[in-house]
Amino acid sequence: MDKDVRQELQSLPKGLAEDVARNLVMVANLIDEEPEKAYEYSRVALRLASRVAAVREAAGFAAYATQKYSEALAEFRAARRMTGTVELWPVMADCERGLGRPERALAMAGEPEVQKLDKAGQVEMRLVAAGARRDMEQLDAAIVTLQSPELASQSVQPWTARLRYAYADALLAAGREDEAREWFAKALEADKDGTTDASDRLAELDGVEFVDVMDALDGDAPHHEPEARPQTESETETRDGTATGTENGTADAAGDHEEPRPADADGADTDGSDTEAGPSERSAE
Repeated sequence: MDKDVRQELQSLPKGLAEDVARNLVMVANLIDEEPEKAYEYSRVALRLASRVAAVREAAGFAAYATQKYSEALAEFRAARRMTGTVELWPVMADCERGLGRPERALAMAGEPEVQKLDKAGQVEMRLVAAGARRDMEQLDAAIVTLQSPELASQSVQPWTARLRYAYADALLAAGREDEAREWFAKALEADKDGTTDASDRLAELDGVEFVDVMDALDGDAPHHEPEARPQTESETETRDGTATGTENGTADAAGDHEEPRPADADGADTDGSDTEAGPSERSAE
């Protein structure tokens, strides 16, 4: 756990602080793979310590990860009031986008708070603003918004892959496929942690089709027809004495076979028993 969070929790009684800490750790561990479970843990932490800024922030990110943007925005605002920092400004603007209010996100991109952000925060704000432009179907403006010294830089920073990817995606949406391919390749070059699907987008542009290995193996497996068993004389005749021949296979005498049970719409036998079959981040644009 971050040392600043631990320091905030010291304001709580020891036993309570430990309970809150356990829940916050679970939020951090689950938020990427199982966001719904992370959200549940965040609600527990919130009930235990709603006056701790780190708890409000964690609750905000858990709600954001599960696309509960109104709730997320409320938690981020509460955390910001408690701390007075501007670090959450970009994600607050993105919540406005999630609520269908891109014009508010654009207005936030022009506020003085943006100038107080560090470099990573400013890049994040640029990504949100470009996304808002796309929400408003202003593709050319989105492309211009992303053009920046950070995009042109040859150095690789934590935000580089996502910035290049967003630029490539905007170019592709505008029909500039050759340029988009170039920037998807640049995004892939910078994406050491696999945070984007730039490789898949490149393959799609190049017409490369991926085949599931197991499906391919199943398709190559030889198909064996069931072996026919020898027929008895009684099996080769129907009740009226007409020979069935071998063209329709072996048939039981009409009076000897069991009537099939009715099936429901799903093909399951209706014998009274039912058979049961077998944690969205808003993607960066």
